[in-house]
Amino acid sequence: MKTNLLERGATYEEVCEKFSWDIPEEYNIASDVCDRWADDPSRIALVYEDSKRKQHVYTYSDIRSHANKLANTLRSYGLAEQDVVTLLLAQDPECAISHVACWKAGMISGPCSVLFAGEAIKYRINDCKARVVVTDLANYDKVNGIRSECPSLIKILVIDGEPEGAVNFWSAIEKESASFENVKTKAEDVAWISYTSGTTGLPKGSVQPHRMMLGHMPSLEFIYDFFPQDNDALWSPADWAWMAGLMDVIMPGWFHGAKVVATAMKGFDADDAYRILAEHEITLALLTPTMLKLMRQVPSPLDRYDLKLRAVLSGGEAVGAGLLEWAERELKLSINEGFGQTECNVILGNNGNLFPIKPGSLGKPTPGSIVKIIDDSGNEVPAGTEGHIACKRPDPVMLLEYLNKPEATKEKFIGDWLITGDVGHMDEEGYFWFHGRGDDVITSSGYRIGPGEIEDALLKHDAVQMSAVVGVPDPVRTEVIKAFIILKDGIKGNEALGEELREFVRGRLAKHEVPRFIEFVDSLPMTTTGKIMRRELRNREETPNN
Repeated sequence: MKTNLLERGATYEEVCEKFSWDIPEEYNIASDVCDRWADDPSRIALVYEDSKRKQHVYTYSDIRSHANKLANTLRSYGLAEQDVVTLLLAQDPECAISHVACWKAGMISGPCSVLFAGEAIKYRINDCKARVVVTDLANYDKVNGIRSECPSLIKILVIDGEPEGAVNFWSAIEKESASFENVKTKAEDVAWISYTSGTTGLPKGSVQPHRMMLGHMPSLEFIYDFFPQDNDALWSPADWAWMAGLMDVIMPGWFHGAKVVATAMKGFDADDAYRILAEHEITLALLTPTMLKLMRQVPSPLDRYDLKLRAVLSGGEAVGAGLLEWAERELKLSINEGFGQTECNVILGNNGNLFPIKPGSLGKPTPGSIVKIIDDSGNEVPAGTEGHIACKRPDPVMLLEYLNKPEATKEKFIGDWLITGDVGHMDEEGYFWFHGRGDDVITSSGYRIGPGEIEDALLKHDAVQMSAVVGVPDPVRTEVIKAFIILKDGIKGNEALGEELREFVRGRLAKHEVPRFIEFVDSLPMTTTGKIMRRELRNREETPNN
């Protein structure tokens, strides 16, 4: 079955010229990522390696059966089309099954990282008015602890147990029918809501329509070097709660009926990454620069592991010349960097077999994407001139809106240009170059972290009068988080208080949002209107002797 959206070509220009969008009025992701493959009982969809390295194999037929049962279960609870189901899970089979079930039923899935603590989870549940949460025993107490503060929540399903107040996922769906007729959703209907970190206030729910699946595919086929090819298998440690894991790995893999590997890896182990790649015969992988830097430190990996890798997608941080040279020398492949964001994913990228990769560049616009450098008025600027990296609408990979935030949605655009929040330039050959964030989002180990949520958490501590959070340079993680804190009168800052504040944040947000460094200060740089000048704090850290 031919499913690719992109035709091969000898040059980048030829590939782009051959491509045009064809988005139907009616479209349901579940039909493409599950049902069209499910009549072949031998086609493997997912190999899940648990914490003991035991492998659990799911065919597309299995996924369809389980997703149909869950769709029927959700309906039995009284859920209707466009109701939200929050998925507080990692790379668990039940997470992928739940996404497909929601889409089949015309409901909305809400990916939510297990790294989050109760306060962050509560905010997301209440903002999208989730009716059901699917989680595991390790995270159940977080949900149960905030349940009374989440009026929309009627059911909690737990995949690996049945604690008091919850229902076991598998017991609940087992009694339901394995038949279900997918809802005829429009391409513009909401499929899922991903929360993204901004520079001020709490995270914004990026409302993602069904067409976004089709919007992703040409870019990923391009960056994965004309995926699919025979025996393609995909893996990434990237959590499915994030766009990189969900829409750059598992769902594109399933769109093309490929095998996807998932693991219960806790943290990133570089040596184990080589084992997974070799043992599962992975051909396509998404690995952040931080992961690749750690893998580069493993001595002589190819003496022990026989890799089948043919393309690696990387992004979230800059891929430098050193990593590119190492990959070409040691792994015998190009690292194809991709650039995008939750709201408008994978709009720039590289394909080392179509054009030379310039170390440090973001590549060129992916087929179907209109990306330019513009000024504050929405005018394109000449090559070599710094400006906003922006994508023109309409584009099928673009969000519908920010949930409950019309002003934020309006501010995301200058005319028909979606502003990514990054500034850079385009050179004479059409390559894009990143200069920095146009806002204050922190990039650390591939995570994009908004300072507002961390500052909000710190202000809840009795000792804190004011706080400002920035990213400071780090050779491995790109940036690490530093908090500048003004304490209330009479309170002295010391290392013990600093550690107490870290624990305070850790108990409310995610581990990757906990400040690495805390500095107690008497004042913060402010504008005349009282806004914290985070850029000045960053500049101080980058040039501490000036």
